[in-house]
Amino acid sequence: MDYGTFRGIFTLVLMVLFIVIVWWAFSKRSKSKFDEAANAIFEDENKHKTTINDKKKESEK
Repeated sequence: MDYGTFRGIFTLVLMVLFIVIVWWAFSKRSKSKFDEAANAIFEDENKHKTTINDKKKESEK
């Protein structure tokens, strides 16, 4: 096996790996996990706002 054959096989392996990663990223099974991860920051923000509002109500009493 010479250097050119090795480079060709390596390129083929990388191309297949790229296609598999793109397929996985855009598959419908992964969509719900990605949507949940994308919205996680907003859940933390809502919890923070709720905590602040609760503290304000306690201080007003």
